[in-house]
Amino acid sequence: MLVAAVVLVLLLAWPIGLTAWANGKIQHIDALSGAGPTPGTTYLLAGSDSRADGTIGNDGTVGARTDTIMLLQVPASGPAALISLPRDSYVDIPGKGKNKLNAAFAWGGAPLLVKTVEKLTGITIDHYVEVGFAGIEKVVDAVDGVPLCLDYDVADKNSGLMWTAGCHVANGVTALAFVRMRYADPRGDIGRADRQRQLIAAITHKVESPALLFQPGKQVALISAGTGALAVDRSTGIVDLARLALDFRRATGPSGITGTPWIKNMDYRPGNVGSTVELDAERNATLFSAILDGTQPAGPVGGVPTS
Repeated sequence: MLVAAVVLVLLLAWPIGLTAWANGKIQHIDALSGAGPTPGTTYLLAGSDSRADGTIGNDGTVGARTDTIMLLQVPASGPAALISLPRDSYVDIPGKGKNKLNAAFAWGGAPLLVKTVEKLTGITIDHYVEVGFAGIEKVVDAVDGVPLCLDYDVADKNSGLMWTAGCHVANGVTALAFVRMRYADPRGDIGRADRQRQLIAAITHKVESPALLFQPGKQVALISAGTGALAVDRSTGIVDLARLALDFRRATGPSGITGTPWIKNMDYRPGNVGSTVELDAERNATLFSAILDGTQPAGPVGGVPTS
């Protein structure tokens, strides 16, 4: 009886203590706009490519940029949706005029990016999650690599990706290159967005493994890797991140919605901004409204027009 009681206490205390420890490691930043709530729960996920940590070398880029911008919306009822917002989308940035979406992050960090996405979609962000490139590499290594698939050969000097067509178990360095590569992708940012969602799904699947429950050392390593390069808004904690993982799985499963906004032109060149992605404002207003109220059918959405 005494041994059983001790084992029970340890089984209960370990996850509670681990949760408290993990919660204390998360960096909190100002991010949310304070806009009135919209139905359901909405997460904004951003990947920061700051060169400060040395993960991707010093290529002359000052400050941080974001190549990964994803909107995860979970309606009160209906399918969850994961929408990748192309970083070069030509949008209205509050107080700055029109420019590329990732310029909002470069100019005003998380707060301006949140306001810009809210203006674009009409959906209020409830949780903001930002992951540095170093975090991707360390998390993948902490789960001993993840299986990734790409159906063509790649030798891309910009991202460093060297890939033979097919599926392979990728380590952290390769996984990072896998989600950064776009110049060798015939679909550019659209293809990269697909690979970013593929990587997150692969990590989520690995973390869900029952074997992880019996490896406390690996749990600590994984949480340390994940939280080390993680920044969230001030109201988001480790429990919210756990819910995010579950909601991500819902969105990327057979009953979820994935894709991009509707796109008019992949090479729209307004003024001095250079090449941008022109979005279809009318079709996207309908899309985001349907996603918000849970009436959008499950399956892929958006993308480039076929004619």
